[in-house]
Amino acid sequence: MSHFRVGVIGAGRVGAVLAAALRDAGHEIVAAAGESDASRRRIASLLPGTPVVKPSDAARAADLLLLTVPDDMLPNVVAMLSASGAIREGQYVVHTSGAHGLAVLADAAAVGARPIALHPAMTFTGTEVDLPRLRDVVFGVTAGDRERAVTQQLVADLGGRSMWVDEDKRTLYHAGLAHGANHLVTLVTQAMEMLSAAGGDAPADILRPLLNAALDNALAQGDAALTGPIVRGDVETVRAHLVEIRANAPETTASYIAMARATLDRVVTDGRMLPIRAAKMAQVLDAELSDEVAPATVRPVTRLGRSSRR
Repeated sequence: MSHFRVGVIGAGRVGAVLAAALRDAGHEIVAAAGESDASRRRIASLLPGTPVVKPSDAARAADLLLLTVPDDMLPNVVAMLSASGAIREGQYVVHTSGAHGLAVLADAAAVGARPIALHPAMTFTGTEVDLPRLRDVVFGVTAGDRERAVTQQLVADLGGRSMWVDEDKRTLYHAGLAHGANHLVTLVTQAMEMLSAAGGDAPADILRPLLNAALDNALAQGDAALTGPIVRGDVETVRAHLVEIRANAPETTASYIAMARATLDRVVTDGRMLPIRAAKMAQVLDAELSDEVAPATVRPVTRLGRSSRR
């Protein structure tokens, strides 16, 4: 097993935690670059004793360079370090972007570095509580044949499992994660705001058992876990929902309709709803959407229930 001298550029929530995990696995963290006060606090907390240096110095000190900068910064960082000679032949250059594959490391590869894309499918706090959470996390990885063994070792050292993603599927892979995780937060927040407006004092506590069960069932059963008025074909219930949402949570109308349409399509496809019933449901949704879309684009967003909690 190889033990690397690791340099970290971008000691954010992901970088500091992954570096700490690699250190625990026996690798040496030789340098870290982080400009913000929060990054420096993470280095001090998770990587005590690690020199805080400029990005170019972190690259020069390492035989494995971990790039954990924001996606939009990554191309410029790679180009700058490669042009300056900080990235060199034989050095492993590993980024943690979900959306990018190996193409973003082309400048590094051009000088002889060995590129790896390694993305943890997990949300991070940037604290030590993340370290045990890495156990069994799936890493979306892309690498060439020469780098495959090292990639597998890094994932194993981090306690995770590998999902090999083709270069041309990186964006789709990342979109799946973002749609599932980020949009879930929006959906849950909207639901809590509606429950608060309906008089719920603790909307999170109301939703928690329902959402935990729904998530577990969905992960285990897929579409078979669907329940509720769309699946049952309760057209009038959905119509009533839309009336109340438009009156009390107008900024949520478009997302409710979008998810209802997507749900309707799935239950029609798997045969749980007859086409004639589905057509009635679609008519209700389309009628509301035609009235809602134009004004929704200019309506100022309000947050239900926030004033009562301030």
